[in-house]
Amino acid sequence: MGFFLFFFLSLLSLASSASRVDQKTFIVRVQNEAKPSVFTTHRHWYESSLSSVLSPSTPIQLLHVYDSVFHGFSAKLSPTEAIKLQTLPHFIAVIPEQVRHLQTTRSPLFLGLKTTDSAGLLKESDFGSDLVIGVIDTGIWPERQSFNDRNLGPINSKWKGQCVTTNDFGSNSCNKKLIGARYFCSGYEASNGKMNETSEFRSPRDSDGHGTHTASIAAGRYVFPASTLGYAKGVAAGMAPKARLAAYKVCWDAGCYDSDILAAFDSAVADGVDVISLSVGGAVVPYYLDAIAIGAYGAAEKGIFVSASAGNGGPGGLTVTNVAPWVATIGAGTIDRDFPADVKLGNGKVVTGAGVYNGRGLSPGRMYPLVHAGSGGGDGYSSSLCLEGSLDPDFVKGKIVLCDRGINSRAAKGEVVKKAGGVGMILANGVFDGEGLVVDCHVLPATAVGASNADEIRQYIDSASKSKSSATATILFKGTRLGVRPAPVVASFSARGPNPETPEILKPDVIAPGLNILAAWPDKVGPAGIPSDNRRTEFNILSGTSMACPHVSGLAALLKAAHPDWSPAAIKSALMTTAYTVDNRGETMVDESNGNTSTVLDFGSGHVHPTKAMNPGLVYDITPMDYVHFLCNSNYTINSIQVITRRNADCSGAKRAGHVGNLNYPSFSAVFQQYGKHTMSTHFIRQVTNVGDPNSVYKVTVRPPSGTLVTVEPKQLVFRRVGQKLNFLVRVEATAVKLAPGSTNMKSGSIVWSDGKHNVTSPIVVTMQQPL
Repeated sequence: MGFFLFFFLSLLSLASSASRVDQKTFIVRVQNEAKPSVFTTHRHWYESSLSSVLSPSTPIQLLHVYDSVFHGFSAKLSPTEAIKLQTLPHFIAVIPEQVRHLQTTRSPLFLGLKTTDSAGLLKESDFGSDLVIGVIDTGIWPERQSFNDRNLGPINSKWKGQCVTTNDFGSNSCNKKLIGARYFCSGYEASNGKMNETSEFRSPRDSDGHGTHTASIAAGRYVFPASTLGYAKGVAAGMAPKARLAAYKVCWDAGCYDSDILAAFDSAVADGVDVISLSVGGAVVPYYLDAIAIGAYGAAEKGIFVSASAGNGGPGGLTVTNVAPWVATIGAGTIDRDFPADVKLGNGKVVTGAGVYNGRGLSPGRMYPLVHAGSGGGDGYSSSLCLEGSLDPDFVKGKIVLCDRGINSRAAKGEVVKKAGGVGMILANGVFDGEGLVVDCHVLPATAVGASNADEIRQYIDSASKSKSSATATILFKGTRLGVRPAPVVASFSARGPNPETPEILKPDVIAPGLNILAAWPDKVGPAGIPSDNRRTEFNILSGTSMACPHVSGLAALLKAAHPDWSPAAIKSALMTTAYTVDNRGETMVDESNGNTSTVLDFGSGHVHPTKAMNPGLVYDITPMDYVHFLCNSNYTINSIQVITRRNADCSGAKRAGHVGNLNYPSFSAVFQQYGKHTMSTHFIRQVTNVGDPNSVYKVTVRPPSGTLVTVEPKQLVFRRVGQKLNFLVRVEATAVKLAPGSTNMKSGSIVWSDGKHNVTSPIVVTMQQPL
């Protein structure tokens, strides 16, 4: 209620001076079945309601009407009009729109999905056949071989979706693989004016590349040979090669608008998708103001698994997004493949880097003059970042240029260097970027180096300058390297916990491959993703939690096909409790940003392990009513809960759950405010469902976080039949630690239930906070 009151007062302060130019898009929540009988449709009633708050000369324009996951509409309103609308009967909430952004072939093999296995997840699920994955993104390039429908059976009769055809997206764009395609741009155009159709397609067609890439990761067909610019050669395949795809285009040049995203959720649910994949994120706000959380709840309630990217704000803490507990929040890890491109310096030292390039290269054996972009005079800050127009051609011509990361895209920096006459680029990580290396298909020979190596190159340039000699270098491209150790590693950019909205729910949930991933790419977009790149490629290499998310979306489709009776929560539980935390050296996964051991705030429950997820033994299931109780215990008002759940909430049963951390989640997070107390305690109640073997006995093993006492009762669970549910209680006692005001201390451990065949593992995190 507090946030709505704050928002309402904010509108009041603006209203007196507001005019029509102050308009922005609002999403309006209306009571279910509140339509007076005099109106034939909800749209008719909504338009009538709007007319009562708009001036007579203002045209009424609804952007979207929502019916499946949300009850209401979106429209462009001034603050004054929004205030008036919220005072009308049956109008529950007026939510300001948020603009979201994208969170940008060996991975199936790395995950253990082999087509030659006579048994396993691919075989048992028939490669995901008949399951539909809805991808909410930038659209799709339907002609790519990853979306061919060879040997696919007829489309399931439950499918209600459609293929929206336009001049550039004909009726033959869809097939038995790509069975649906829609686009949503009303919210985008309401804020930005009519789109420029010379640079964007007013259709489901992808003019960016991101949506084509993510769709093929989730469910691309087997394509051989596959590579980009000669790198990452092999067979390309998505996680669920026979699953059907439906593309919902919501992201445009200026971003992805909440009103369009909610419309895509609404359509996807009505169409009959089984999984929704969303590689889009924005600021974390309360769930009742979060269009993604609202849309995802409506989908989950209908049995649809929703996977969303955790965000690329890492390695800093509290950066994770899409944190609602009914969403699978996916961070990014590396796979055991990289693309080494080392820098050889004039002093004989070789500095490791990574890059891909196959155009006209640097002459073998020749050393080129090396300069730091920021030392060429002018605005040193802009030139150090290689921003557009910042480089002096006289300074960089014929040289390899060291550019710092930040502000403009990595590929754009290469274009700036090339325009100014540079022959190569070294892209230098800053301290915040750490040692994580992301490769791009640059338009000139280029490599990326970590922060410490960048410092070494700068020192070499400085020492050469002081000795009145010229710094020189070359870039040594070494192609594709497999069997890299350690792997997986938590990607430097992958967003980290704790959960900013609900710290008692550990986020991210899991990590999946998200660094330097090969997948399908549109025909009209160069691999560098910049307008001047005229190269064309069937596949491209991208990085981001955007790439990790569709890996899990595809895996969820496989699990749903193998276990049709599993709920979205059961599928997520299976992925979480079977995830692993050790790399291919047998040690705890490391953090790419600094080389240190990573923690549960980095990887959640761990890295997904699909073959084990197929047979997890036990699952932590969650019902819609459990989520209502969770929202009640989050101290949300009945009104706010209704915005999310579309039902009148009864919070009386929530008291039995006790507190917000008692949602039946597959991980445990206790947060203690010290307030001068010496010891603190809490408890968790959990229920597990047997999906393994009848007549099985599970015994618990507890590894408590250091400085805590964790007890579990009972210590064994005896199941007589499959489907049986049993409860257990976890008590956590913690001793206060010395902390500065405003600081926190986090320790983790684990709780494992084992019957000798299955190990059902849950992380347990204890956070001590010293109030200011």
